[in-house]
Amino acid sequence: MRDLRDRLDRAWLTASRLTPDGGARCVMFMSAREGEGTSSLAASFAMMAARKSQKATWLIDLDLRRNSMFAAFERGVFRDAGPPGRAFDASLRTDPIYMLSPPGLERGSENADKKLLTVHEIKGTRLLVSRFRNEELRPGQRVQLRTQPAWWDTVRRAADWVVVDAPALSRSPAGLAMAAQMDGVIIVLQADSTGAEEVMGLRREIETHGGRVIGVVINRIGADARFADRLAG
Repeated sequence: MRDLRDRLDRAWLTASRLTPDGGARCVMFMSAREGEGTSSLAASFAMMAARKSQKATWLIDLDLRRNSMFAAFERGVFRDAGPPGRAFDASLRTDPIYMLSPPGLERGSENADKKLLTVHEIKGTRLLVSRFRNEELRPGQRVQLRTQPAWWDTVRRAADWVVVDAPALSRSPAGLAMAAQMDGVIIVLQADSTGAEEVMGLRREIETHGGRVIGVVINRIGADARFADRLAG
């Protein structure tokens, strides 16, 4: 993961124009394939948002089993950000955005199931980064995301920005499941590896699931400017 804040000026301007009904702006980054740089761009955007936030910016990692966002901040990806601090309960007294199969923890109750998602303040910033407590799962227990509008509404009231890092569609449909809860979705791609038709297919999928695509961020665009022109329409 890398600091890509210098590539996000246009995306920032576009997202800043969003006018949610109430609370924080909620923006998701998503790609068609793995390895497009989505997590780097989502984390970089969240750092920009945190610098401008009065309350806080929440960075939500939808890839619950990997917790790659939390791990990146532990490694110190951003020089102007400290490591994650202590855990805070991210359940917000609502039903969580995940479900366990089979339900129940060996040493816990149904309420314990609801407290597996935490957020950690990144020292020196107004950024909170999510982490899923996989270590609390029983062997063989699975976790699956689910749409919970009440949870997203509560997060919006607690923050100025909500930035969501979705796994690539080739790996998981998690981003599509949450698309309708977002104010806008930004598609990420590498121009030398992903075709325009594939990106337009992802855009159609997002819109079919109730999402709104507000832009495309192209990583390492090559000399063939015609590729960008095909996306512009």
